[in-house]
Amino acid sequence: MEIKIIKEVSLVELKKMAEERFGVFVKGVVDVEQEIMAVGGEFHADEEVELMEKAGSKREHTWGINLWPEQPEKDWIEFDSMINFKPNLGNKSHAVENIELQEKIKKIVNKIVKR
Repeated sequence: MEIKIIKEVSLVELKKMAEERFGVFVKGVVDVEQEIMAVGGEFHADEEVELMEKAGSKREHTWGINLWPEQPEKDWIEFDSMINFKPNLGNKSHAVENIELQEKIKKIVNKIVKR
């Protein structure tokens, strides 16, 4: 499956992507400045590079997530990726530690994914 940069996707399409790659989840990278997302890659790092090369994203604005389309909306976003390790921005783990940033990512993802 190829990496896609998206501004809108249906939950049905996202489920299909999950089935094609990992079975039950999709890796994604959200650009919180441009409010776009890359999905479909095997690694978050590949999706991040795609955003930087094709959409002009900057690393400080990209955050890796996992989307579990079969889960209830309150539980379906997992803030876990090695690309999130950004100590120069105060994020010292693979999780998105800042709650305000998590909320911003949720808002963007829920705008992009049509349930």
